[in-house]
Amino acid sequence: MEARNNGPAGRLKILPEAARSADASSWFSSHEAINAGYFQVFLDRGYTVFAVVHGSQPKYVITEVTEDIHRATRFIRHNAGKYGVNPDHIGIFGASAGGHLSLTMGVRGGPGASDAKDPVDRESSAAQAVACFFPPTDFLNYGKAGEDAVGVGILADFKGAFGPRSQSPEERQKLGREISPIYYTSSNSPPTLIIHGDADKLAPIQQSESFVERAKSLGVTAKLVVKQGGARGWPDLGKDLPLLADWFDIYLRGLPEK
Repeated sequence: MEARNNGPAGRLKILPEAARSADASSWFSSHEAINAGYFQVFLDRGYTVFAVVHGSQPKYVITEVTEDIHRATRFIRHNAGKYGVNPDHIGIFGASAGGHLSLTMGVRGGPGASDAKDPVDRESSAAQAVACFFPPTDFLNYGKAGEDAVGVGILADFKGAFGPRSQSPEERQKLGREISPIYYTSSNSPPTLIIHGDADKLAPIQQSESFVERAKSLGVTAKLVVKQGGARGWPDLGKDLPLLADWFDIYLRGLPEK
């Protein structure tokens, strides 16, 4: 993936699942599926882009995929000098499952283990800004209160991504809380932008509405842009990428809002 170095003050973005397609929804990732065209708007503004290909379905489950994104963030931060980017200005974005991973880094990214043998693992995995499309945010209240989607119900077709812990109701409750970003939102969470279609059947817009409501209640800067009539991956989704770039311009570069 092409990336452009914009000097020692450079900002960077990490893209879990690399915005590989508008209908990505299974925590699947591959080098071949990366759509480089999605990055051009960021490259044109001088950002350095790292397209992360994480451990993927059908081999890896969500908890393992999440650890890959933590590791990727730490690796980039550890090597910031080599890449000529600012380790204190990391933004992250993705769509669908990639959006879920982006939010997860936003609310769960943090210090590494100070006693880790590998110096990369001592670095922080925190992001300073998040922007994403139609993410799952609460697998235990999926579309409505009490709706379990931990590999069942709406997301039954993606059972493999949740792993064997999704076999019993008790474990689903534990796993659902563990992997849902909404339960880790705090007053320290970074500025977050979500774009979501109100006709999405796979990830109901309620997922983004509840996350943004929760974030705002804690004093976090959060914004939801609703695509009226938008289903999963509306045809001209690429036209909304500048909104993500604008968000990063404000919260990574400190530029005024347009």
